[in-house]
Formats: sequence, C-alpha cells, structure tokens
Amino acid sequence: MSRLILFNKPYGVLCQFRRTDDKPTLADFFNDPTIHPCGRLDHDSEGLLLLTDDGKLNSRITEPKFKLPKTYWSQVDHDISEDAIWQLQRGVNLNDGFTAPAQVRKLTEPALWPRTPPIRYRASIPTSWVELVISEGRNRQVRRMTAAVGFPTLRLVRVQIGDWRIDGLAAGEWREIWV
Repeated sequence: MSRLILFNKPYGVLCQFRRTDDKPTLADFFNDPTIHPCGRLDHDSEGLLLLTDDGKLNSRITEPKFKLPKTYWSQVDHDISEDAIWQLQRGVNLNDGFTAPAQVRKLTEPALWPRTPPIRYRASIPTSWVELVISEGRNRQVRRMTAAVGFPTLRLVRVQIGDWRIDGLAAGEWREIWV
C-alpha cells in the first residue's frame, strides 16, 4: 500500500517545499520530509495536488506515457463560444506545437471556495466556465489553450487527476488515503 495525499492547493502557493522568497510553499501545510508532490500546479492556479512518499506511484501519476487525465475548471473572459469549444476539442496550435484534443464542455458557475485575492471584476464583460480534460502536461497548457481560442483564463482550478477528486476539501485542506 502507498500513501497518497490529496491537497487542495490555494492560489499563490508554490508547489515546492524549499523557500526561495516570501511566497507560501507546501512547507506551510506539511511537515513531512518523506512526501513529494506528484507534478506541479502553477502558483496562480488552485485545486488538486497529489503528494506521495512512493516514487513508483509518483511516476505513474506524472509520467506522460501513462496519460493520466487531469480535469480543470477554467473561468474565462467573456461568454465562451461553441466555435472556441470545438477548437479546444480538436486541439490547439500553441508555440510548442498542436495540443492533443481535449474533452471540453461549458459549465454553469461551480460552487467553489472564494479565491484570495478574487479575480478582477468588470461589470461590462461577462465571464463563463469551461471544463477541460487533458492528458498532456505542458507548461501552463490550459491557460495557453483558452487564450489561443480568444478566451483568456481568469481562474483555473484542477478538480481531478485520474480517479482522485478534490471533493469535500476547502482551500488548504488535505486528506490522506492508501492506494
């Protein structure tokens, strides 16, 4: 059995234990030198981060060859169009090549914890939510994909990795399971 920690990473937390400046890190939430993050989640993204003390499990979660699906909820500028959704579903040309097709659907606004600080609010410009499921792990991929189709991401929350979901965890909370 392997130890796996499901952590709801808050906005602004770096996915590392080593402190390099005044930004919060995983060390602010965990005091266990045996665990390591399974991949990364950008400083300005929120949601599910997996940590484990098992190197083989970490590899199964992070290695691109296993193509573990990751589900994101992205709040974007404007009301996302059907054409943009179609483009995301087919794959988007980024500066490092075409992405694999994504599973994409428009969402009603999900019930999430408040983000600190909140996203910028503009009364004259609506926002919308989209769910993307990808199996690649390019740097800032979801943000670059939504921007490439004309709908920049304002808030990004990873809600699922493989079969593991963030359900029931508030920002900064975690639970440990054995797999």
